[in-house]
Amino acid sequence: QVQPVESGGGLVQAGGSLRLSCAASDARRTFTNFRMGWFRQAPGKAREFVAAISWNGVISDYADSVKGRFTISRDNAKNTVYLQMNSLKPEDTAIYYCAADLGRLPTTRESKQYDYWGQGTQVTVSS
Repeated sequence: QVQPVESGGGLVQAGGSLRLSCAASDARRTFTNFRMGWFRQAPGKAREFVAAISWNGVISDYADSVKGRFTISRDNAKNTVYLQMNSLKPEDTAIYYCAADLGRLPTTRESKQYDYWGQGTQVTVSS
């Protein structure tokens, strides 16, 4: 029902910033009902939770590894969720995925609870 498409990834030096965007196509205009999340997967590592945001953008959740550096936000009028990444570190290097679901709780860190996933966008942070 909704198809997330990530963009904004790239190569950046340590300490720099990137802003990822996730445009979610939704022909039925139900985007405002979806909670959204960002996950990432580094080479040879399991996919891990990064950040999540409730349907109305009021409630957000962050992994400890990115708390204070990353900010998740959404613009429901544009059917888009963002991930502002500041003070980037080499360990942030990964493919970043946007996900959506219609779960009851405002946010979730569990990847299995997300029903819709984007193709991912590569973020590479050099030393």
